[in-house]
Amino acid sequence: MNRAILIPFLFSSLLSGVSLAKPSISVTPTLLNRSGDVVTVFWSNVDSPSNLDWVGIYSPPDSRPDHFIGYKFLSSSPGWESGSGSLSIPITNLRSNYSFRIFRWTEDEINVKRQDHDQNPLPGTKHLLAESEKIVEFGSRNGPEQIHLAFTDAVDEMRVMFVAGDGEARKVRWGEEDGQWSHDAAARVARYEREDMCDSPANSSVGWRDPGWIYDGVMKNLKKGFRYYYQVGSDSKGWSATQTFVSRDKDSDETIAFLFGDMGTSAPYATFIRTQSESISTVNWILRDMESLGEKPAFVSHIGDISYARGYSWIWDHFFTQIEPIASKLAYHVCIGNHEYDWPAQPWKPDWASGTYGTDGGGECGVPYSLKFNMPGNSSEPTGMRAPPTRNLYYSFDFGTIHFVYISTETNFLRGSQQYEFIKKDLESVNRTKTPFVVFQGHRPMYTTSNEVRDAPMRQKLQEHLEPLLVSNNVTMALWGHVHRYERFCPMNNFTCGEKGLPVHVVIGMAGQDWQPTWEPRPEHPDMPVFPQPERSLYRGGEFGYTRLFATREKLTLSYVGNHDGQVHDTVEILASGEVISGNDGQSDTMKDRVGMGSQAPAAGPGAGEFMVSKYVKGASILVLGAFIGYIVGFISHARKQNPPKGEWTPVKSEET
Repeated sequence: MNRAILIPFLFSSLLSGVSLAKPSISVTPTLLNRSGDVVTVFWSNVDSPSNLDWVGIYSPPDSRPDHFIGYKFLSSSPGWESGSGSLSIPITNLRSNYSFRIFRWTEDEINVKRQDHDQNPLPGTKHLLAESEKIVEFGSRNGPEQIHLAFTDAVDEMRVMFVAGDGEARKVRWGEEDGQWSHDAAARVARYEREDMCDSPANSSVGWRDPGWIYDGVMKNLKKGFRYYYQVGSDSKGWSATQTFVSRDKDSDETIAFLFGDMGTSAPYATFIRTQSESISTVNWILRDMESLGEKPAFVSHIGDISYARGYSWIWDHFFTQIEPIASKLAYHVCIGNHEYDWPAQPWKPDWASGTYGTDGGGECGVPYSLKFNMPGNSSEPTGMRAPPTRNLYYSFDFGTIHFVYISTETNFLRGSQQYEFIKKDLESVNRTKTPFVVFQGHRPMYTTSNEVRDAPMRQKLQEHLEPLLVSNNVTMALWGHVHRYERFCPMNNFTCGEKGLPVHVVIGMAGQDWQPTWEPRPEHPDMPVFPQPERSLYRGGEFGYTRLFATREKLTLSYVGNHDGQVHDTVEILASGEVISGNDGQSDTMKDRVGMGSQAPAAGPGAGEFMVSKYVKGASILVLGAFIGYIVGFISHARKQNPPKGEWTPVKSEET
């Protein structure tokens, strides 16, 4: 181009507002302290941006373009149409640095074969516009972080686990006052490798990230029901902030616990799988309740489907970061679910379960679950592969007036199995004078009125092999997850409501995961999404939330707390004799009254008639709307992390839980 032509062209470009500058991206700050710290990503000079242009988040910084940790669309920033904008993103310490890239993605490049687990197309990486020159790093890259507590088999001990970026020696130190460290103990260390994973994406380059080193220390010779202060770390590598807990009291006449299943975790960006934004509310309401505990000991029970990592290892880091404010103060107890374990070659997969156990574990084969937690007992099963044996399968402990039992629905529980013999011996040996109540917990439910066809053989086997043990040993309550709803049954045996002494089954898988199952159909209307409750089902709740348990020697009270208001939506009270003396009848919340928990009066849930009419109409409306919207906007709504309306029945992916 000669000078005579170039000058008018430049002048015309200036007049038309066309920028000749290249797209750029920058990030600040570049040095962070802990997981959850926020970085702000700035970009400018993006010519004619579209709502498909996106920012990719990478750790390690040199990851392949399609191996991002997550992404956000530029359109989520105000004023993005100008070609400039910013996004603020909380970052989790993955023991590796971060970088950020901007890509252009056009509609004709959408690849419907490259999808996330919701079948939404993943963004394309063909057109890189800009990459951040500076990396983001953590000053405390080596931790310690992700602190969480658990009981051991000894009532005067408390286990603490945490993660660090190297395998150097660390310990736990504790005392009766903050800064007065009168005791310390070395923490043993372990880790797992990519080769230990059983399948993809867990063992693929897209799903695998270095998990760091997992530390496990035990605080011993603790006084009963006493508040202790502790830190984890080392002099050379640094110490955590001071944490505190109240030790277990074997002579206590009270029991306080927070129980739920299927919570998962939230990520501040879209990724290869759906994460659970509602889990944040569950954590926040439990933190509210913890403030009212005072000097009373309590613990958390999370019965399966823990992080929903599905083989994408950084999701575990998000999960432990999210629960740390709870789990660093209360023992956090778990049992295994399908999303921690299931993979095609799992050792125990009988013919009747061929359609039950699938690929839900994302190739993890129970390894992260087994090493990141250490529950009481020593139960384990071999994986049949290089992976270490799967641990934390079944165990029990006493806490106050209740004997708690945890089982695995993912490994053999039939008569003659090691697990069956453990359950039988354990239930038969309970001292009901010491612990008048027994609470039994597992992931996949023995009873549910949701339309979960795939799990029907599982329910039949649970009823055939384990229900007689529950009935003959007068188990007070059986808690289950897997179905992402709350449902409470009458005292029951073999689908039949009975008198006192029969177990009260409760499904509590409503803590965050937003796959929505449908309820059992009426024979004359098998295609309808929401149905009247059978007599055995006394309350079904569509609200995300959790349950609170409070027990004395005379009475156990379980309350279902909804996330939208933090109030009680259902309550059941059971006497030590086994008599169920009240349900959802608007009575006061025993736990709140006696412990001072919460500031609002409990709200009674709807009766069966109200449930049937209002929920049916809402559910049918949503089905029509969902069919209309369909695949066209799926990936956009997913990327913006919108959740279904609270309190409504929204059948989404009912075939997977």
